[in-house]
Amino acid sequence: MCGWARRLTKISLTLVQSRAAKEVRLTRDLAKSTLQHLRGKLDAEEERLVDIIDEYDKVFTEVSMGSTSAEHSADPNSADGGSLALELEMDLSILENARELLAKVRAAQKRMDAGTYGVCVVSGKPIPVERLEALPYATTLVEHADRS
Repeated sequence: MCGWARRLTKISLTLVQSRAAKEVRLTRDLAKSTLQHLRGKLDAEEERLVDIIDEYDKVFTEVSMGSTSAEHSADPNSADGGSLALELEMDLSILENARELLAKVRAAQKRMDAGTYGVCVVSGKPIPVERLEALPYATTLVEHADRS
């Protein structure tokens, strides 16, 4: 085998080994009781967020269809109209945040099902259980939180 072919084979072998090592690092064994506890937290958070989203969707549907009381149809040029616009803007922000959090919770549930839950997506290192307790949908170690 010539020199370039040996180097290509070595590079290919290194790449395969690197991918295999990365796949191995992306799994984590947590105690069954810990996983059950964290799954319960994720499921409860999912239920809470779905309730919030449903409630805000219902309010926005009512507002957009004009079926709400006169307080929701104030003149936009009046002080009441400005307050209403601010209130609706805040409600939209809450709704958007709840939807984003729900997506993170559901992604964490999928990672749990796949056996990749609790592993930092940046470094491949285990996320401490304490962090998962505080933020069950965490995808990174604290030091990598700004990279996710």
